[in-house]
Amino acid sequence: MSSTLIERVLPEKRALTTKPRPSDVAFRTTLNVMSYSSLLILAAIGGFLAFRGFDAFKHNGIGFITNVDWNSGTGDSNGPYGMAAMLVGTLMISAVALVIGVPISVLTALFLTYYAPEGLKKTLVTVVDLMASFPSILYGLWGFIVLAPMATYWAKLIYKYLHWIPVFNVPTQAFERSPFLAGLVLSVMIIPIVTSISREIFAQTPLERIQAAYALGATKWGMIKAVVLPFGASGIVGGAMLGLGRALGETVAVYSVLNIVFKINLQVLYGFGGNVASMIVSKFGEASFNEKKALLAAGFVLFTLTLLVNMVANSVVQRAVKSGK
Repeated sequence: MSSTLIERVLPEKRALTTKPRPSDVAFRTTLNVMSYSSLLILAAIGGFLAFRGFDAFKHNGIGFITNVDWNSGTGDSNGPYGMAAMLVGTLMISAVALVIGVPISVLTALFLTYYAPEGLKKTLVTVVDLMASFPSILYGLWGFIVLAPMATYWAKLIYKYLHWIPVFNVPTQAFERSPFLAGLVLSVMIIPIVTSISREIFAQTPLERIQAAYALGATKWGMIKAVVLPFGASGIVGGAMLGLGRALGETVAVYSVLNIVFKINLQVLYGFGGNVASMIVSKFGEASFNEKKALLAAGFVLFTLTLLVNMVANSVVQRAVKSGK
């Protein structure tokens, strides 16, 4: 009797199922479509640049990357075209931006994470994030109108005291519109990116390591040097590479503050140079049919270079976040 009564009171077992709800299916499908569409758009851009620039690669060969001369063709002329000078200028300007921007970004991230009061921290984080949304033309105009006179003065000081270093020597004292100025503008543009990545990595420093450093008598700065910076080294490198990806493809800001000259310039203070993106902007409007193909080929080279840098940077950052190193 009692067992029969218990069997009647116990509810029936529910059937367990892993079938997602329709809302979950719709949400997941939407995310997948958006993700794959981004990849398709990226692949379409790369395919278009490669297809339209194929003739330039075919006629110029490896010289398209290694030669300096860029002879604007007319009609059926095929150049020759060479983007070596612009590639060297791109790397030099990006290097200046990293040398100046990364230390400032790391120090800013450390201040926001470990030193800034909570109220000031929220304000500064908002300002840094807002800097990332400014259009490039604003940075270019600011660099040309506000920063250029100061940068020229700084360049003269650097030349006065460090002219014995080849990279800071110049044949004539022409410091206006130099790669140094372009690098300064780009350094300001990459600060929000590098600061955000570094701050995210620093905030994930294990609390037990921080407390262990304090327990051993370390000061806050000693703890940062012994724990935070070694922990966040990979993240800093990844953030710097993401900033490099931004600097490599910057167009309007560099075009606004730099003299575009098709000649390799290894003197960072000397007033001429260029980068690939600004070259495309300066020539595309008046280019002949074949020169447009060459410019699209140059765009494909820059596209590939920037894509590789960003892929490596994302890999480094993700590895740093997952491994805790």
